Amino acid sequence: MAKQFPALDDAHRKFIEDQHLFFTGSAGPEGRVNISPKGMESLRVMGPNRILWMNLTGSGNETAGHLLENNRMTLMWCSFTTRPLILRAYGTARTVQADDKDWTEFAALFPPHRSARQIFDVAIDLVQTSCGYAVPLMDYRAERDTMQKWVDGKSDEDIRAYWSDRNQTTIDGKPTGVPV
Repeated sequence: MAKQFPALDDAHRKFIEDQHLFFTGSAGPEGRVNISPKGMESLRVMGPNRILWMNLTGSGNETAGHLLENNRMTLMWCSFTTRPLILRAYGTARTVQADDKDWTEFAALFPPHRSARQIFDVAIDLVQTSCGYAVPLMDYRAERDTMQKWVDGKSDEDIRAYWSDRNQTTIDGKPTGVPV
């Protein structure tokens, strides 16, 4: 049975910290809904109603585009180990770009990553847990090194060129606001 909470409590925070993977969900007022898996130590719980998530370069940039039109965001974690549990944090988010005043302070909370595109500052207004009984049991082996190898093979200019070529619009053709 699903349970709802106005904020993250200590048990929720511990559960989030124990997960290697989380999912993000966003949507503009029309067009496609985006759901993306995320990892690589890119999330920080800042308090009971606040999460920061560093968005690294990827093949798309849907969340940034959606937030320009509609600031709703959902984050979700699933337990793939012993205790079945799904936790969702619902709220709104704002995009922090590298030239914004908060960037330096927020970026210092994460391991340095040359391909960081944005940091999303998520204000949580509802937390929901549910059973997760149908989520399979899976073992964590390791983080992939694919992203780091890609970054290591690129200059900062190459990464910005990739953003310019592949991250300027959503799949629905809406702007993402990513600086180049």
